[in-house]
Amino acid sequence: MTGEEALRPQSLMLTFLADQVLGRDVCVYSGSVIDVFARVGVGEQATRSTLTRMVNRGLLRRQREGRRMYFGLTERSAAVLRDGDHRIWQTGAVNRHWDGSWTLLGFSLPESWQRQRHDLRSQLTWSGFGPLFSGLWIAPGEVDVSSLVAELGLSAHVKVFRAHADAGMDIGAMIEETWELAELAARYESFVRRWQPWQTRLPDADDALALRLRLQAEWLRVIRQDPRLPVEHLPDDWPAEGAEKTFRAVHTRLTPLADEAAGRLLDLVGVRHQNDESATPLGNRPARY
Repeated sequence: MTGEEALRPQSLMLTFLADQVLGRDVCVYSGSVIDVFARVGVGEQATRSTLTRMVNRGLLRRQREGRRMYFGLTERSAAVLRDGDHRIWQTGAVNRHWDGSWTLLGFSLPESWQRQRHDLRSQLTWSGFGPLFSGLWIAPGEVDVSSLVAELGLSAHVKVFRAHADAGMDIGAMIEETWELAELAARYESFVRRWQPWQTRLPDADDALALRLRLQAEWLRVIRQDPRLPVEHLPDDWPAEGAEKTFRAVHTRLTPLADEAAGRLLDLVGVRHQNDESATPLGNRPARY
């Protein structure tokens, strides 16, 4: 099964680590990762390069046991994974509890700052904002962008406000003008077309882990691109709820086989903390997510 857009190896890696490592105080053998990723269509060299880049970026730590190299989480990557876990299982795809507020962000950058402008717009889009006007962006609810703006070095050029629309404001029309609803709906519909058949099918046992990995990575990509607009102002046939039901149903169906495969295919050891003499092999313990 392949998505319409290729999943980046790092996105798959983060999903794999959330599924198998997060919250367990373990490290996973590089050979196990290579084996699983090969089943998703990612080659050994690409997998090794991804592991190395993530170590260099402070997202992974190495732990050698004999001749084998294991990889575990850092505080930074654990925070990223907890955020994604919360987005999938707690926040969800449908915003039914909007409080009527909006976050407005205005910015004015020198004309020559094209790169900074591009970076800011990209980060705002990722954070759920849409362009109300060229230098005024808007997102539903309360969105904290202070760290985002600070990291870009643009704090002096950005102003952020909380606001409510006037009573006569057509919020539905504003949403249609600000966000590409048709494109977002198409992503949900495409997800359903790809994954709905697996609600009644089962893969081979050894492929279940890789299939669940792709399912979770694709779903997280879709909902990360969704600004979670208030459902009462979206079209009546908005497909997010149906897509979320498909995701959960397929995940539930794959999980027994995927957990059994993880127990057989993954070599895990306990994290060796400072002053520890050795790590503890974990054998074929099933994964928890």
